[in-house]
Amino acid sequence: MLKKQLLKDLNQSILAKKSLLKISDKINDGIKILTDCLRNGNKILICGNGGSAADAQHLAAEFLVRLRPNVNRKSLPVIPLALDTSTLTACGNDFHFDKIFSRLISSLGNKNDVLISISTSGKSKNIINVLKQAKKQSIKTISFLGQKGGIAKKFSDLSLIVNSNDVARIQETHIFLGHFMFQKIEENILKLK
Repeated sequence: MLKKQLLKDLNQSILAKKSLLKISDKINDGIKILTDCLRNGNKILICGNGGSAADAQHLAAEFLVRLRPNVNRKSLPVIPLALDTSTLTACGNDFHFDKIFSRLISSLGNKNDVLISISTSGKSKNIINVLKQAKKQSIKTISFLGQKGGIAKKFSDLSLIVNSNDVARIQETHIFLGHFMFQKIEENILKLK
């Protein structure tokens, strides 16, 4: 019974990841946007809720520290917006949880930076608000989404949508996508290939 369920879940995970092949041109566009951002001395801001917040922090660490143990390079500026619990809880208490990311990007984000938002549904109000705020500040936006992209795809400059309705499979694919894109960005910046 366990083996059967394991096989089923593995196949669903593989299908979710294979769905990225249909958006490979968009993924390439995202790699170019992020590479240009960093090459031009700007920064990447990244956010999400729950597991997506953890993914945002994980991916930021890959740039701030390093992605691969055999590639040593300078630290690259990627700021996870859900890292500071004091700021997040103060903003949630004093303003509203819907404002936690838009409030932060209004002070930390600059024109020509790039925001990556991660959302399995694309419906979270704080994600929609940060995308709207980014647009006001001329910050390009890339969204890692799932299902059909939700409202977030409407406010994103580039939507990378995983074709799945299963939150776990979407999150697994988002982290794969982040690792893939960041490796290519690193290669572009260091001219490894």
